[in-house]
Amino acid sequence: MKLFKTLAAVSLILLAVPAFAAEGQRDAKDISYSFEGPFGHFDKGQLQRGYKVYKEVCSTCHSMHLLSFRNLADQGGPGFSEAQVKALAATFTVKDGPGDDGEMLDRPGLPSDRFPSPFANEQAARNANGGALPPDLSLITKARAGWTGTFNQLINGIGGPDYVYSVLTGYEEAPAEIAKEAPPGKHYNPYFANGPWIGMPPPLSDGQVTFDDGAPDKVDDMARDVSAFLAWTAEPKMEERKSMGFATVIYLAVLAVLLYFVKQKIWAKVEH
Repeated sequence: MKLFKTLAAVSLILLAVPAFAAEGQRDAKDISYSFEGPFGHFDKGQLQRGYKVYKEVCSTCHSMHLLSFRNLADQGGPGFSEAQVKALAATFTVKDGPGDDGEMLDRPGLPSDRFPSPFANEQAARNANGGALPPDLSLITKARAGWTGTFNQLINGIGGPDYVYSVLTGYEEAPAEIAKEAPPGKHYNPYFANGPWIGMPPPLSDGQVTFDDGAPDKVDDMARDVSAFLAWTAEPKMEERKSMGFATVIYLAVLAVLLYFVKQKIWAKVEH
């Protein structure tokens, strides 16, 4: 009985902690993605569009230092060719050196380079963003949860991509009762994890990015595409992992059947 009470108390604490931690934060909008579920996979066209949104909008403030340009050609990713990756990398300026004169040099990016930071250092980033430090986006969909509650997250997942989408599309006019409390230079966004006030102004507007495949360029579409792209940067081997997991389940199922028949054969003549 004592053990049961202890387990019940621990369960209540686990359920309560996320609720307190996220007080005031609105749960993310539940968006349907092609990569969800055990058989889900990334849409290459969507990943390529999401990359373009990152390049033209997000990269002006946010780094992605865990990703190399060459990863854009990896299997299960956006599916860019090697020639395309070289061209995409060359559009970025990368610090290199020192040269013969001992000074650092600026050069076009190479496929082997990681995505560079838009700022020279953390202090420069804060100075350009009103004291706030724009987070690196390499693992942002793993670092942020779309909703709270242990069982909710167990059933629906953490919801990182949904969180990114919701923040990008969730700017609203602040309710009258708290509008007067708005810090200078901040914007109201009830989906923001440390909110509801966020230093980043609404980054997307209709028609801001033109896609090569003629896909819709509304805010909703761009937010979906870039959140899917950031889901891939956080889990670039997701498709490989799912394929391996499915093969493992099949193997274990066949093995279980074989072991059952072996057991039946071995013990068939043994009296019980």
